[in-house]
Amino acid sequence: MHPESLVLDPHTKDLGGGFLVRRLLPAAARQAVGPFLFFDHFGPTVARPEDNHDARPHPHIGLATVTYLFEGAMMHRDSTGVVQRIEPGAINWMTAGRGIVHSERTPDDLRATTRTSHGLQLWCALPAADEEIEPSFVHTPAAAIPVLDVGGATVRVLVGSAFGATSPVAPRSPTLYLDIALAEGSAFPLPLAEERAVYGVAGAFELDGERIEPQRMVVLAPGDEPMLSATEDARVVLIGGAPLGHRFLYWNFVASRKERLLQAAEDWAAQRFPAVPGETEFIPLPERRP
Repeated sequence: MHPESLVLDPHTKDLGGGFLVRRLLPAAARQAVGPFLFFDHFGPTVARPEDNHDARPHPHIGLATVTYLFEGAMMHRDSTGVVQRIEPGAINWMTAGRGIVHSERTPDDLRATTRTSHGLQLWCALPAADEEIEPSFVHTPAAAIPVLDVGGATVRVLVGSAFGATSPVAPRSPTLYLDIALAEGSAFPLPLAEERAVYGVAGAFELDGERIEPQRMVVLAPGDEPMLSATEDARVVLIGGAPLGHRFLYWNFVASRKERLLQAAEDWAAQRFPAVPGETEFIPLPERRP
């Protein structure tokens, strides 16, 4: 592995109701990789009928959320009026822009069951010129995602272009996001992007023959093209793209200007954000203000 590579370990966060996630970005050593400035890996978590892991209505500005499931299902509702069931393999890209509110709940047909939830939720910063655009939500079903065999591995091109295939998902800046299922003996060099990181979802993987345990993220050195391989079944994701510069973060808000975070906090406290049709719950701001 290149000596300039950076290895990040996760921090565990409780999002409520005992729903734990592993957070890799932002980290003390690294705020972002390309446009990605937030990386949460949740599960596999088994929920029982009495468990409540719903994400109640909450706001965002200045970012795009990218939701991707390996197992389970969730029901997305947002203030643009979209209601979308999210299932494994699909990419769900929500552009907050000047302001959006959304909830992510267990679908009604699964509430009485014992169910497994496993997936990734990432945030992409928006280019500064796009931070105040109209909010929107785009669902790209699993069947629309290109699937390739590369060096014995199965590669799904979730966002961006790699190995001659291009995802139909339309990001606001150069972005790369791959889901890679490795089998014993599979190997290929990782594609280039301005910035990249590889994360082990399940099973150990190797970079240039060096073993990396799962649930660790390796931020690759610029221009490095290490050989990705595995001696066992493993699943990794590659994220990256063009960096967008430093961003200020507070709660669920992202902005290139601190003053915009203050305005968003005031707007949420005063309930000036648009409502999600059918939702009545309200989450107050954290006690710590920006």
